[in-house]
Amino acid sequence: MSDDGSSPRRLVVVFESAVAEAMLRLAVEVGFQSVLVEPDETRLRGTPRPHGDLFVHDLTAAHLDGHTDVVLSDHHRPEIGVVLKEALAAETRWIGILGKPSIEGPHVKMLRDLSVPEDQIARVHRPIGLDIGSKTPAEIAIATLAGLIADRNNRPGGFF
Repeated sequence: MSDDGSSPRRLVVVFESAVAEAMLRLAVEVGFQSVLVEPDETRLRGTPRPHGDLFVHDLTAAHLDGHTDVVLSDHHRPEIGVVLKEALAAETRWIGILGKPSIEGPHVKMLRDLSVPEDQIARVHRPIGLDIGSKTPAEIAIATLAGLIADRNNRPGGFF
């Protein structure tokens, strides 16, 4: 879906982490409303600091729509399949999950086990972001946001 400008762009980052914190902090600077979703309160690393507009415990409260980009900041959580199925059902603009490009993400099997159709599974981007050799949480956040901005602006990203 393309962003026609009639609604604010929203970045929903699922799973509290160092990458999520950096992404949410920077997202505000590049024009996103930012939402942190952490479904498991026991996993919070202290007081959540989303640096944005909202902190919630489920995707429903994040108000997903066609102007929303969803990024899962952890590829090892057991709730990935359920979270992605809900994000796909909401017809979000863009969905991605962090992970190593050299292996198939565990989200694929999780979604298949939940009977999600292959065309919907294919909507989940992985790897995400621009390939800039990111290693630190802040670098991963920058690469991810740059990729989202390129996608939002119908650009391939990378160098000119």
